[in-house]
Amino acid sequence: MDDFKQIVVDAGVKMCQRSLTVGTWGNISYRDPESGNIFLTPSGMDYQKLGTNDIVVYNAKGEIIEGQRKPSIEWSMHLAIFAAREDVNAIIHTHPTYSTAFAITDTSIPPVSEDFVQIVGDSVECAEYALPGTKELGEYAVKALASKNAVLLTSHGTLCVGPNMDFAFKVCDVVEKTAYLYLMSKNLGEARIIPPADIKAMQDFVKTKYGQ
Repeated sequence: MDDFKQIVVDAGVKMCQRSLTVGTWGNISYRDPESGNIFLTPSGMDYQKLGTNDIVVYNAKGEIIEGQRKPSIEWSMHLAIFAAREDVNAIIHTHPTYSTAFAITDTSIPPVSEDFVQIVGDSVECAEYALPGTKELGEYAVKALASKNAVLLTSHGTLCVGPNMDFAFKVCDVVEKTAYLYLMSKNLGEARIIPPADIKAMQDFVKTKYGQ
């Protein structure tokens, strides 16, 4: 299991290096697609100092099977998302600057860039507000996430998902970039919203034709 723990440890360092959070806020998890075991960051520890022994391990039933640390207070949200999305194996909850500006104003991020609609979805919605660490927060996050790859946690931050950690980080980068560009576009005029038919065409292209 150490390989999966290391994935989470490395992701924590990467999250800090990309300025996606400050301090010990945010949380990261990874699911082994074969065993269903879930590897989660501990509560309130410096990501730059985490070791594999600090990672908390859950089984597919949501029971802690390894780890001496107290898990992230958002453990129930991570478990809820994994239960709802079989296609998701990596979750990164961040507190970045630009997309969080949308979260604190309860404003969705619209489909204004092609990379955004291709890998994130036709928008990123704000989940109904709930206190951190509550079961309700997980339920609301699952509902607003739906089949997309990102959701805004109102008055809180941003959560991105993917089939693996690299893809989840790509989603984080694209969501944050799109939030920044949309805010910047306000200085120039109204941003062009990509129409639904074009969104579908681009998403179908990525699924069936893009890449090697």
